[in-house]
Amino acid sequence: MLYTNVTLARMLGYEPVSLIGQPLEQLLPEAARSHHDGWMAEFFADPRQRRMGAGRELFAQHREGHAVPVEIALAPMQLDGQLCAAAYISDLSLRRQMQRQFEQVFAAMPQGLLIVDEQGRIKLSNPALDAQFGYAAGDLLGQPLEVLLPQRYRAGHVHHRDGYARQPTQRWMGAGRDLTALHKSGQEFPVEIALAMLDMHDGRQALAMVSDISLRKKAEAALQQTNAQLEEFTYVASHDLRSPLRGIGDLLSWIREDLPESALTPAVQQNFERATTRIERAERMIDDLLDYARAGQRDQRFEAVDPKLLVEEVLSLVHIPPDFHVEVDVQGQPFTTPRVPLSLSLRNLVSNAVKHHGGTKGRILIQMREEGRFNVFSIEDDGQGIPPGADERIFKLFHRANTTTAGHGVGLAVTRRMINAHGGTIVTSRQGLLGGACFRVHWPRIVMKEVDDD
Repeated sequence: MLYTNVTLARMLGYEPVSLIGQPLEQLLPEAARSHHDGWMAEFFADPRQRRMGAGRELFAQHREGHAVPVEIALAPMQLDGQLCAAAYISDLSLRRQMQRQFEQVFAAMPQGLLIVDEQGRIKLSNPALDAQFGYAAGDLLGQPLEVLLPQRYRAGHVHHRDGYARQPTQRWMGAGRDLTALHKSGQEFPVEIALAMLDMHDGRQALAMVSDISLRKKAEAALQQTNAQLEEFTYVASHDLRSPLRGIGDLLSWIREDLPESALTPAVQQNFERATTRIERAERMIDDLLDYARAGQRDQRFEAVDPKLLVEEVLSLVHIPPDFHVEVDVQGQPFTTPRVPLSLSLRNLVSNAVKHHGGTKGRILIQMREEGRFNVFSIEDDGQGIPPGADERIFKLFHRANTTTAGHGVGLAVTRRMINAHGGTIVTSRQGLLGGACFRVHWPRIVMKEVDDD
């Protein structure tokens, strides 16, 4: 060694000038020393700039005896008329450590992960993905990605893959479409796939996160069937119940007309009025059942919605007593969504705040904030609030917060069903600013439109 710099000496644990004049073999692991003469002869036979040992792992020998992973670039150099080799050595210890940590995290992830190179070959898969597709560890390495797709999708997928490589973004694959993967056994199953592009040391590679959604699809199918059965039952029940109720109402009218005036004592009159009131109440309950069934249907009419204007519209359609003060604090951008179910849900909650306030005057606060992929609307009041333990019960059909609460216990059940049908959620909160009832609606800024499978 004719010259070494301070960086190399520190890298391998030597004093800056102690390596000058020493044989190069001193810096090589024992196993590599027997090949050294051949490597040097090869370089001096064809002296040119190049990487040493391309495609192989290279190590240098630290003074303390342990191996240091390195990368070496070689270049010819004339020194005092003599041809020499200049070696540029990079310590890869940190890179290898980070790579090991990445591989450990990659392997431990509970979701299926794939890394695919620009030619569409699988470079890495984790145990969760191997298990999803029925392969043993390592079986997928080097395979084309299309081996995981049904035959009918493979040709088209190559086109989509090349398009993604040209314009890579972090996104869901096939948004709005049902995606299907192929198990090793030949069975197809539904999946969701998230894509991201990684800049690796050996080129750009695509990371795919694959989730088996078979259970969710079965649950969705079961829920759709339940909703359909509920809707069918509700319509049939409403028809079958309305007819006898109307018949009873007609009979009461005829009986009342046939009775002489002397028989219509105040007590009899009161009984007729009580019977009529109960018939009307039963008919309203039937209407409530129909509203509950319809609330489970997703509205496909999408339009641009400005949340500030939406809240103003809601307040213009709800009767607010003069002694109630409404504060509005909406901070959010316009978004595209089914307008009617969102507007109706907010109207129900504002009406609920007035109706169940418990006082003749009060305050209502309406807020909206953007949180992640949701717009969060909060409607709260300074009234009597929700009794402890009733936070979930009030959302059930025909359940009320307490026996003194007016109504049939349908409004909140319809509201939750309508919000859930469009991918949102509604919950009560004990952290409101006014101390009364507080409802928070998480409404997605993007409600996926239903599309045909083909």
